[in-house]
Amino acid sequence: MTIRKTVLAGLAFALLGATPAVVVGQTMSQRTVLTFSQPFEIPGHVLPAGTYTFQLVDSLSDRHIVQVSSADGSRPIAIVLAIANYRLEATERTVMTFNEVPVGSPETLRAWFAPGRNWGDEFVYPKRRALELAATSKVPVPAIAVAAEDPDLKTVPLVAVTPEQQEVPVAAVIQTTPMPEQRVASTSGSQDTTLQGRDQPARELPQTASPLFLVGLLGIASCGVAGALLAARRARGRQRPLPGFRT
Repeated sequence: MTIRKTVLAGLAFALLGATPAVVVGQTMSQRTVLTFSQPFEIPGHVLPAGTYTFQLVDSLSDRHIVQVSSADGSRPIAIVLAIANYRLEATERTVMTFNEVPVGSPETLRAWFAPGRNWGDEFVYPKRRALELAATSKVPVPAIAVAAEDPDLKTVPLVAVTPEQQEVPVAAVIQTTPMPEQRVASTSGSQDTTLQGRDQPARELPQTASPLFLVGLLGIASCGVAGALLAARRARGRQRPLPGFRT
């Protein structure tokens, strides 16, 4: 094996060692292998702790279809519906978010974000379950609008339910597409702040003191330094012996 191949192999093993254990692999189809240490809920299913493969199998204009299967991807477990969820800042690692649930209940999967991507997949729950999650977590939850045991995921109508148990259009409460900028109104309504995916620079405090005192202080210090240099120069001149003088 050449030195170059040895170095490349070493780098590959180093990268694998630096990868979090929860993320085993990923492809351009967003195929991601995840390990869960406790039971968790996806739309229509509560799965035990273990390793699972998540994969985007279809992407339509207003919805995504995600397949959850066994660790090696050979055994499909569920086909679930999701919608696009846009975030301002992408991360370098897979991110799974969960809805807030009562203590002791299985974690309820909310959204799945692949590394390096601003948009992710927010899972759509049956309407009855979505109402419960919205009330508990205090956030809007996308839901299947009709009560059907086996709806066509490509055509079934969707809504979002609010913590107040109201049905609203999904786009009204969930950002499904990127926006050039977002404006967030202040509580008083008198001004807004433009967010563009970066932290805004800190505002400078107002100047309440005059700079004249500082200027004067710098002047006094400069005079002191000049006087000290002049005194040192004169002292060296007095110590120099006169021409022709010997001790």
